[in-house]
Amino acid sequence: MTDKTGASSGAGEPVRADHPHAQIATKLRALYVSVQEEAIPDRFLDLLEQLDAVERRHVPDGAK
Repeated sequence: MTDKTGASSGAGEPVRADHPHAQIATKLRALYVSVQEEAIPDRFLDLLEQLDAVERRHVPDGAK
């Protein structure tokens, strides 16, 4: 089924590239990829390592 713009409204049917939903989806994908490619800041990695160290000290050996 298509709407008045000619874009598909059904699941799995293609949407025209000039349709607003297609444009939003393209921009969201690009943003997602750029965030995936960003490096994790060193201070976050340090915090994660500190948390892991605390967990290792507080978790009994048999509970792992």
